[in-house]
Amino acid sequence: MTAHPPPARAPVVIAAGELDALIGWLRDDGYRVMGPTARDGAIVFDELRGGSDLPIGWGDEQAPGRYRLRRRDDDARFGWAVGPQGARRELSPPTVTLVTIRRGTDDAGRGTFDAVAADHERDAPVALFGLRPCEVAAMAVHDRVMLDGAYPDPVQAARGAGRAVVSVDCASPASTCFCSTMGTGPSLPPDRRDLVDLRVAELDPEGDHRFVLWSHSTLGDRALGAVASRPAEPIDLDAAARAERAACDAIVRHVDGASARRIHLVPEDPRWEDVARRCLSCANCTMVCPTCFCSTTVDEVDLGGDVVTRSRTWDSCFTIDHSYLHGGAVRASTRSRYRQWLTHKFAFWWEQFDESGCVGCGRCITWCPAGIDVTEELDVLGRRL
Repeated sequence: MTAHPPPARAPVVIAAGELDALIGWLRDDGYRVMGPTARDGAIVFDELRGGSDLPIGWGDEQAPGRYRLRRRDDDARFGWAVGPQGARRELSPPTVTLVTIRRGTDDAGRGTFDAVAADHERDAPVALFGLRPCEVAAMAVHDRVMLDGAYPDPVQAARGAGRAVVSVDCASPASTCFCSTMGTGPSLPPDRRDLVDLRVAELDPEGDHRFVLWSHSTLGDRALGAVASRPAEPIDLDAAARAERAACDAIVRHVDGASARRIHLVPEDPRWEDVARRCLSCANCTMVCPTCFCSTTVDEVDLGGDVVTRSRTWDSCFTIDHSYLHGGAVRASTRSRYRQWLTHKFAFWWEQFDESGCVGCGRCITWCPAGIDVTEELDVLGRRL
């Protein structure tokens, strides 16, 4: 991710209605604004055309294997934790076309093949609006995996080029969240504020509803100049600090990072078999995880046999074909696949990328149909070391 220079403007306060003006300004500035909206019983990531598209008055209830939207008693725009989707889906879509090959004939009647690589350039840069701090951290992790190696991914490079990021501090963490343990939230940590253009904190949706905005880039400075605002006063900044402390106090799940990094040292512990009996190998956890990056390729031939399309699709280390080599799958059991996922995410990721592969968003807990809680599994395994 691109680091921004220090901001030039002091924080400001805007009324709730000015979010519409902010989204409108980003659109007028040439951005396709993607952000949270309520649809199909969930908070999903979709194009925003104005402030009315935000999930106004919606909250969520999350627990292991459970997710429900609920109506709040106020008009909070960000009174929920996280939905099943995030920036990963926008920057590295579930399915992308890589190349199309067409069969034809030349003037002499000889067979020809014409291969055309897909163009992943956008018509307009994207503005990622309303990302939680854990999502900002996940985006940085995913960028490091996909872009910082010897062979940068052209899809993510093209789709993320010139992007703008507006983060919103989390004041309503779910019971499945553990971002404070992972150092990624519930407010945006100081060492990641140069990764966003604007940081937002929503205050007092039941009373003096307002938003504090901090700029962290030149684009952020311009955006603050485009909306009606007043300078943030000490009472506003104190309220934002109290909201952050309250959110931290509301987080009930925790991970011991030191022991989590060593769980690969107990590969034969009976806990792996215990969790395998509960795991369905459905891959839900990896589909909603904002940092997972496994993929596979699919070739499709049209009915006439003249056009072949090769696509890249999301894959998961929980599918038996993911580790298939000549002669069979390397990880044929659910036990081995769950162990691979958990040890990679919390232990071996450090060896590869010098950071954790988990940001504590809790999605893998919420969206597991068996209600498996990774914080519980890590705690049990950690005590076996």
